[in-house]
Amino acid sequence: MLRLLTVLLMIPTFTACSTPTLHGVRPAVQTTIDAGGIAGAVTVVVTRDRVVHLDTAGFADLARRKPMRTDTVFYIASMTKPVTAAAVLMLQDEGKLNVSDPVSKFIPEFAALKTPSGRPANLTIARLLTHTSGLGEAPLEQVWQAHTLANAIPLYLAAPMQYEPGEKWKYTQSGINVAARIVEVAGGMTFDEFVQKSIFDPLGMKSTTFYAMEKFPGRLAVSYTKNASNGVLEVNTPDAGFGTHQRPPLGNGGLFSTGPDYARFCQMLLGKGMFRGKRLLSPEAFKLMSTIQTGDIPTGFFQSKEFGNHGTSYGWGIGTCILRAPHEGVAAMLSPGSFGHGGAWGTQAWVDPVRGIAYVLMVQRTNFPNSDASDIRRDFQQAASDALAK
Repeated sequence: MLRLLTVLLMIPTFTACSTPTLHGVRPAVQTTIDAGGIAGAVTVVVTRDRVVHLDTAGFADLARRKPMRTDTVFYIASMTKPVTAAAVLMLQDEGKLNVSDPVSKFIPEFAALKTPSGRPANLTIARLLTHTSGLGEAPLEQVWQAHTLANAIPLYLAAPMQYEPGEKWKYTQSGINVAARIVEVAGGMTFDEFVQKSIFDPLGMKSTTFYAMEKFPGRLAVSYTKNASNGVLEVNTPDAGFGTHQRPPLGNGGLFSTGPDYARFCQMLLGKGMFRGKRLLSPEAFKLMSTIQTGDIPTGFFQSKEFGNHGTSYGWGIGTCILRAPHEGVAAMLSPGSFGHGGAWGTQAWVDPVRGIAYVLMVQRTNFPNSDASDIRRDFQQAASDALAK
């Protein structure tokens, strides 16, 4: 650990004139690009107060041969979830809620919600943010057309609950969006306004937004899908209203961001709630995000045989996936207690508090069999880890 810190202190802080890179990262990423797995990538590695690696490879737009840039904007999908969790915990720090509170305290209609056995659900905010609520899902198209989070709530209440609360872990989009609505109720402003004021502005995340199609249309990375028949990357055209005010500011996966922007959020987490001398989260709030709140229940996206039966290797904190024990592949270079979240378009961000570093990967491709288990994530993290170790 001492050797790593010595090496990191020798690496210059990132400025507009100096972009530090780690040896081996770009070739590792380029391998996937050359194989047609992705069009391009932005890779970032940070400590709590330094950018130790920032690099680009490939293209943001293949047809136009538009190079990937460090300020290219990506749809980060479920990497929104830790941001939602941070917003909830900020309100807890302000005394406006507690994650142990019943959801019905803020959304009274939840008082009538029944479990599959017919008992009162009595859902808590913590259940929503750890994917143990059993809350039903609503058709995605209907949620998109709701326009506000408040309008989406009846859709979730109308869907039958999936299981008894706390019975198991099941990735549930509805619960995170309900938590975002609670931020609106307790915070007294819309969810997008709250995260802008409380998270993006203090962290200097100037390119992070729910409305990238309106704010940054010229900087967006093109999204691709890999054709299963011929292996060719094909443009995945967004649905109407995608990234605009036509859709609600969804806490489960509505954000767009850049690699350097999201790295600032990770630096705050490496600082246990502190960023450049300013505290955004209390130590108690940070602990809820970074420690397992789901007991011994298997969690995460590695539970099937196809992905190694690693469900017991993971637990869930408030809004984050937490690694109990490293395993081969994408977790081989991570320390126990590392935490983070991925997105459906292949983006990833993982914080290793033991080594004091965070990895941020920005790519834009759908239909990975499992974006958390992608080869590009493994190769990037391993190359960066190896470079730091040397």
